[in-house]
Amino acid sequence: MIKQHKGTYKHGLVIGKFYPPHLGHKYLIDTAEATCEKVTVILCWKRSETIPATLRAQWLKYVHPHIDLKVIEDRKLSDDDSEGWAKFTLEVLGEKPDAVFTSESYGDVYAAHMDTVHVLVDKERVDVPVSATMVRRQPTTYAHLLAPCVRGYFAKRVCVLGAESTGTTTLVKALAKHYQTVWVPEYGRTYSEAKLLSSHAHEWKTEEFEHIARTQNSMENTLAEISNGLVICDTNAFATGVWHERYLGKRSEKVEAIARTCAADLYIVTGDEIPFVQDGIRDGEGIRHDMHKRFIERLEEDQKSYIIVTGNPEERLRNALKSIEQIFGV
Repeated sequence: MIKQHKGTYKHGLVIGKFYPPHLGHKYLIDTAEATCEKVTVILCWKRSETIPATLRAQWLKYVHPHIDLKVIEDRKLSDDDSEGWAKFTLEVLGEKPDAVFTSESYGDVYAAHMDTVHVLVDKERVDVPVSATMVRRQPTTYAHLLAPCVRGYFAKRVCVLGAESTGTTTLVKALAKHYQTVWVPEYGRTYSEAKLLSSHAHEWKTEEFEHIARTQNSMENTLAEISNGLVICDTNAFATGVWHERYLGKRSEKVEAIARTCAADLYIVTGDEIPFVQDGIRDGEGIRHDMHKRFIERLEEDQKSYIIVTGNPEERLRNALKSIEQIFGV
């Protein structure tokens, strides 16, 4: 830990790709903020990068609301051109910083070309053992070293779906227990139960499905931020689109557009070979097998990765775990 105090430097600089930002970056910027009156962070981006610079900037400002953030396209300077980077930095800032904070060996030369101080922070990654490359390669492994907003972006999402009374929630809870992670409840069921005694209990409008899909996405994204890098979903907005088709007799582009913003990495379809159990709200016993087939048709149509699990709860869990391990390595 840098044993310095606020006001040690007037203007501090942190520069990087933040691809993506992780807790090592946070430690670096926190150190700069603890010792400088003002901190400028320069985010350099390239068009070939898969995580948008605008999103990385949003994450940085959320975690560090008081920094002066500048988002600049990389001029394709080579990484070892410290003099070129120093000149570029001075052009961006319009002034010389009083200190440059890095965790890299190039910092000394880079700072010297700006005639300023270099503050080296955790070069050996002892305090925060992570790098952006490590995160990109194994985001689930390093999820605990990401800020919640970044963790939610990288979280792998497994959605369990199926026709009524096919054991989806049972499997969801078993998976969440096994992985010691969050599971996302089915908001559509809560909504249906809430309107059950109203005069509109059996009347459905597209706007209701849009609301359900948006809320389901919001719940999923919120819980992803507190996950361990894996999120288990008891249905999702894709399924909401299929249920719209079931209740209103047609598909909704609006609902399906909402679903496309929050897709799962793996879908697990629960088999319809088990007996139907009435719970006071289910109304699809007669079309349960057709709905099972329709889920599979839609998954194949959208070219989504899915498996079907059948058998008793233990067999379903075992097969689901095998697929999750093969796909995600967890």
